[in-house]
Amino acid sequence: MDTSDYAFPPSVETLYCDHHPWLQSWLRRRLGNAADAADLAQDAFLRLLAAPRKFGSLPEARVYLRTMAGGLCVDLWRRRRIEQAWLDTLAAQPEARAPSAEHQAIVLEALQEIDRLLRTLPVKAAHAFVMTVGSGMSEKEVAAELGVSTRMVRKYIAQAMLHCLETL
Repeated sequence: MDTSDYAFPPSVETLYCDHHPWLQSWLRRRLGNAADAADLAQDAFLRLLAAPRKFGSLPEARVYLRTMAGGLCVDLWRRRRIEQAWLDTLAAQPEARAPSAEHQAIVLEALQEIDRLLRTLPVKAAHAFVMTVGSGMSEKEVAAELGVSTRMVRKYIAQAMLHCLETL
């Protein structure tokens, strides 16, 4: 297919046929893993099915798909970092205290949900929340770490808690 404009907005089926092999190849080069590339290419087209878009040209469709796939790569890497941190924590525990496989999966899912939630907050609010709630730091310690007042730390924590409640 050449780079001329589409005669009419293509269907998702046409986009899939025209772009899936290219997108999967691009993802395979980026990820270095054919299985992950195949999964993310499918995820990209599933998202396109859920929220259809109209493209006037081949380059426009490819730019959109590459941008979406890039975001999916970042999400994959983030999930893997969280999973690795959890596995490292488990490895440091004595075997007798190791949670069941089911409990491990529940905790990992909860950690990934917390990460998604924190990423929607302003950076300082997320950091203040994690330092106070997750690390047990005092408001004064958090204020010193972030370079803000303790009043601002309380505001950040309140903002984070409100966001959590609204999201749930």
